[in-house]
Amino acid sequence: MLRRMIIPALFGMLGTAILVSLGLWQLDRAGQKAALISEMEMRIFEPPSELPAMPEAEAHRYLPVQTEGYFLPGHVFVLSAQKAQGPGFHLVQAFETLEGRRILVERGFLPEVARAGLDLGESHDARLIGNLHWPRDINRHTPPYDATRNLAFGRDVDQMAALLDTEPLLLVLRASDPAAGGITPVPVYQVSIPDPHLGYAVQWFLMAMAWAGMTVFFLWRIRTRRD
Repeated sequence: MLRRMIIPALFGMLGTAILVSLGLWQLDRAGQKAALISEMEMRIFEPPSELPAMPEAEAHRYLPVQTEGYFLPGHVFVLSAQKAQGPGFHLVQAFETLEGRRILVERGFLPEVARAGLDLGESHDARLIGNLHWPRDINRHTPPYDATRNLAFGRDVDQMAALLDTEPLLLVLRASDPAAGGITPVPVYQVSIPDPHLGYAVQWFLMAMAWAGMTVFFLWRIRTRRD
């Protein structure tokens, strides 16, 4: 009987060990991701720097920057909502810096009732402070851009840049001089990065418990049949 139980026991222990090691690996990954999020959240409130010459999403996400220039006529409305103000839109507008670079600026939130009366006025000089961002708003279920209403259903930086003829670079406004009347800035206050590792770790540990339980049950069946 003991000989018949050796192989199933070894197979069960090996499987359990592998699943536990995968769970521990995911816990380690969760710790690394938490440290990265903490580092990036600290970056949000650092003193602003100039626009990077070669911006990269991974290296410059949430980087605080300042720039000067003037707003251009082109803009896109992005469907959104705010708890205190209800449904509305984020206003993304083209901006040209003093160096001649054309970028996207998310100026803030505009309530739905104020959209019809929005008057962006003539182009004017402005000094901006905000954070660079590459939002993860778009997935396969997001409706396409509605050209008739100039309405996007998520912040797709590449798409908005193509529409407004700018670099694929989005500055989420924190403050501007002069301030925009009727538009409420919605600064970046916290990092939004998917962090599924803790959930994955729990799944691996549950699978390890199930595997160990099945092994014990199988060995018990072998023993009871022998008896």
